[in-house]
Amino acid sequence: MPNHPPRNLTIASTGASGSLFLRQLLLAVARDERIENVNFIASDSALRVLAEELGIKGRSNLVGRILGASSGNPSASPGDRLLKIQPRKLNPQKIKEQSNADIGANVASGSYPADAMIVIPCSVGTLARIANGVASQLIERAADVSLKEKRPLVLCVRETPLNKIHIRNMYRAADAGATIFPLIPAFYYGPASFDEMAREFAYRVLAHLGLPQPDAFHWKG
Repeated sequence: MPNHPPRNLTIASTGASGSLFLRQLLLAVARDERIENVNFIASDSALRVLAEELGIKGRSNLVGRILGASSGNPSASPGDRLLKIQPRKLNPQKIKEQSNADIGANVASGSYPADAMIVIPCSVGTLARIANGVASQLIERAADVSLKEKRPLVLCVRETPLNKIHIRNMYRAADAGATIFPLIPAFYYGPASFDEMAREFAYRVLAHLGLPQPDAFHWKG
């Protein structure tokens, strides 16, 4: 871990279900004043999932549309514990989209001062490429750089059931230094909506990296 809370994050999205968790993570980092810069990479497969789950099609103004997308959850209410969140102003300008095909982008080099990387959701195909050092696209290359530079790499793997290949690849990635952070939300705090459930998961990811969120739920026993 860096000797300060991460200020420069890389966030990647791949072709696994869970776009709502990505959206809540991007909203959280856009609000967090400690985070100065975010490089965001979406694979082509991630775009397919975004279209299916959030109704977002194409790359035009992708970050802006993700931040403004609705979960479509009929049980979500306008007051969904948002009163605590609204005063924290969004700063989407610090989130810069990178092309997954641009293998020469800033995050492809170990000399670029990225502090940490999150892949959410992380498909098992992406997991396999990271675990085995296959870095033909920017997402896998940036992850490879995180591992070789011993920087935090969080893989929010989404798949079920898991076969032995998936489990072996999770072990390989963890053995190389990644944190396997399965995309499994909690229910013990009684989330009132899908958005709230995804938001708390995003907060757990950020807390793991040294970025606790002020409105996160804390179990008191």
